[in-house]
Formats: sequence, structure tokens, C-alpha cells
Amino acid sequence: MTARPEPVRRRLVLPRVPLAGPVARPAAALVAPVRRDASSGGKSRVARGPQRERHEPDYLVLLLVAALTAVGLLMIYSSSGVHAAITTGGDPFVAVAPQICWSLLGIVALVLMMRLDYRYLRLMSVPVYGVAIVLLVIVLSPGIGPIKPIEIGGSTRWLQIGPLPSMHPAEFAKLALVIYLAHWLAKRGTQSASLVHGMIPFLIISGLCLGLVALEPDLGTTGVLTLTAFTMFFVAGASLWQLALVAPVGLAGLAAFIATSAYQMDRIRSFLDPWAYRLEGGFQTVQGLLSLGLGGLFGTGLGQSQLPGGLDLPNSDNDFIFAIIGQEFGFIGASLVIALFLFLAYRGVRIALAAPDTFGALLATGITAWLTFQALINIAVVINLLPITGIPLPFVSDGGSSLVVSFAAVGILLSISRETQPRGTWNDADPDRGRGYGRPHLPSPRGAAVPR
Repeated sequence: MTARPEPVRRRLVLPRVPLAGPVARPAAALVAPVRRDASSGGKSRVARGPQRERHEPDYLVLLLVAALTAVGLLMIYSSSGVHAAITTGGDPFVAVAPQICWSLLGIVALVLMMRLDYRYLRLMSVPVYGVAIVLLVIVLSPGIGPIKPIEIGGSTRWLQIGPLPSMHPAEFAKLALVIYLAHWLAKRGTQSASLVHGMIPFLIISGLCLGLVALEPDLGTTGVLTLTAFTMFFVAGASLWQLALVAPVGLAGLAAFIATSAYQMDRIRSFLDPWAYRLEGGFQTVQGLLSLGLGGLFGTGLGQSQLPGGLDLPNSDNDFIFAIIGQEFGFIGASLVIALFLFLAYRGVRIALAAPDTFGALLATGITAWLTFQALINIAVVINLLPITGIPLPFVSDGGSSLVVSFAAVGILLSISRETQPRGTWNDADPDRGRGYGRPHLPSPRGAAVPR
């Protein structure tokens, strides 16, 4: 009697479906698994709802942010709390207590954004960007009811909303612009290289936000927004010759804007020769350089910062906190802080390269570029490579709006990292973005390029 051959079991291979929007799912996630329920007599039932596979977030990013925040709390305590306790006999924790509260609020924002599917941000991109524009307009207006603009140091950048703490709308505008550009560029796809459908609309969208921030005036935040927006545009597949033509026009416009503003011209003169204006506009720069010089190689020690020439360093807990880091921890400690930001940038690039869809890749790119450029500009100001801009060092400087928004941005980055795909090398991007292009390019979410 001939034995019947065993039936051949074939494995079902599901095609890969590109993720195009907040409700799109991988093909494997669209198959509802069959489960057996003991309470129903072992009968099979189908689990309802889409299923998705996720893994743990990038804990290195979380560790880097925690380290930078801890350094910031130590420096604020050292620069403000210890100094106040020695000079006036006050409570040294009064200065750092608000920053601790903002840090806790930022952690809540980080956890919420990390648990949220980042694709849902596409649904909120337009209203969020609209709210950011409205807040920037209110800053330049006399105020509406309980909402009052606040002018400090010749610049109107803050809003006081009733009894609530003052807020900096430009910080919220950074995140809003990144989310909206990621959505818009992902929708445009290959049309980003077009002049009519790419460059011109991009300049209108980003120029509206940049112009309002520049009118405050806040050239530091304007610079961060500009670098971030054009980085995202380049990664999305912008035409290089168009970018080359726009760059000189933008620089000429910046020069004209500075030349017509006495406030900005004073900063430029102080930047070119701070020692000639050391008792005026160059005072902060000179004191910052002297503070760095006192640190030497290994620093004076935590809480042992000194007053250069017996004079205070303005904004030592905010814009110039890197000078205190260099003084108390020396060149070694300052270099380690820079290394933390560079490593954070590296992990952000890794997340962007391994993102499961175009929107996630652009969103991770924008957040990484924003935090990195802001850190580099702040440090460049302290060592007098750039004029004073008044932007904080992310996660380190004192400030509630910047800290909470930065934490929320990192939460979005971690949400993207929960769905990244493993790669072979550091620059091995997802194959559905097409390797046949000669420059960085991400296709339209409506259809991915077929890998060769």
C-alpha cells in the first residue's frame, strides 16, 4: 500500500505596503490574528481592530536628554542658587525649583508624545501651525484682553496670559513648523524639486513664520527656524540649483534687515569688537569669554564659579549658561556637553533613516536639525563666533517654554523610534525611498519607489 505524500505547506508572504498617513498600517498589521477563547469552548474568534508591531524606543536618546537636563539643573543651582546663598543668605533652591517643576512637566509631555502614534500629528498639523501663527501675531500687537505682550531688552518675544507664567510663542512655533512642513513635504513627494509646486509654496509657508519671528525681533530663533526648514526641504528632494539661487537672496535680505535696525546694528558692532564696547553692548560677551578662561582645562569645581573682574555675568543661568559650564568643569566638561549634543544628533539621524514612512523620516529630520542647530548657535554665541542671539541651550538653560517644547519634540522622536526598521550600516536608508536618486530624496507617500 503506497503511503500518501505529506501536503506541502506554503508560507504566505505579505507584500510591503508603504505608510501614507496617520491611519495607514503595515500589511502584516491588517491581518487580524485568530485567537482561541477557552470560555467559548475553544472556538476561534477574530481579534477586532488593526494590530501593529512596535518595539522599545531608543533609550540612548532618552539617556542623552536626561544627562543634559541634569547638567542644566546643576548649573542653574550653581550659577544662581549658590551665588544667592553666599551674597544674600537666601535659599539656594529658590532659583532651581521652577526649573525642576518645568522639567517634570516636560517629562509628562515627553511620555504623552512618545505613547502617541506620531502619524496622528498629520491630522493636527494645520491647526497647530495656525495657532502658532496667531500667537506670533498677538506678540506684535498691543494685546487682546488678558493676553499681553512683554518687552524685555528691546525685544517683544513673550506673552502673559492672565495669571499663567509667561510663554515664548516662538518656541511653540518651532515644533509647529516642523510638524507642518513634514506633512506638507511628505504630501508633495517628488514635486518638492519643482519651482512652482515646491520652492515657491515652501518659501511662502516657512516665510510667514520666519517673518513674524524676525519682526519681534528675534534673529536667533529666526536662524534656527531657517536652518531647520531648509534642512527638511533639502532632505525631501529640493533642487540644488534652486537652493543655490535662494541662498544669496536670503543673505542680502538679512543684511538689509540688520542695516535698518538700530537694535541689531548695536549687536553687530559689539560682536565685531566686544572689547571696545565692554561697558555697553559687548559687556556680556566679554564676561562670558573671561568666565570660560577662568575654567582652564579641568575647571574650578561645581559651585566654585567666580565673577570675572568682580562683575556679574548676565544671563548666566540662561543664554550664557555654557560659560558657567566651561568655568566650573573646564575644557573637558564643556567638550563633553558638546559631545552629548553631537551624539543626540547622530541618534536622531539614525531614527530618521530607519523611519517606517516619509512623514516620520521628515519629522525626525526636522526635530534633530532644530535641537542641533540651536545648541550649536548658543555655544557659538558664548565663544563669540556669532553675535548675541538670545536663544537658550536646549535642556540646559533656564526657561519653561523652551524646556517643555523640547521635551515634547523628543517624545515625538521616541515615538518614531518605536517603529524603526533595523539597518545594516549607519547610512542604509529604507529601500522604498529609492536608491537611484543622486541626492537625498523621499518619494510621495502615495507610492514608494521600487527598490532595485
